[in-house]
Amino acid sequence: MAVTSNRQLQVLFSGDITENIIQSALDNAVSPAMTLIQTLAIGDNTITAPVVSGVIVTGLTIIPPAANVNLIKLKQTAADVGVPLHKTDWTSLSLDTTFTTLVLNAAAQIVGVRLIWS
Repeated sequence: MAVTSNRQLQVLFSGDITENIIQSALDNAVSPAMTLIQTLAIGDNTITAPVVSGVIVTGLTIIPPAANVNLIKLKQTAADVGVPLHKTDWTSLSLDTTFTTLVLNAAAQIVGVRLIWS
């Protein structure tokens, strides 16, 4: 069974400046199309791309719970300082086909983090 993913980013400005920007990633005709809901433990959490024969991961969207108050940092390895992500807004990453893992560092346990693999 083949699944194609199509990811788009849309930014709308209103007020003194009005603009509508839409940027599309390349379609992925062999997407894993997986959504996982995960609990992040305090500290480093290694996130591994799904490995399924015939499937290629090209994107990951991270959606924290709407009421999250704890800092999440995106890291390549546990040794990295990390980049702080917004506590409640989603983050979408375009990934190279060589991607295998990343680290999400949580300041405290966070229940209900949604990971969407495309």
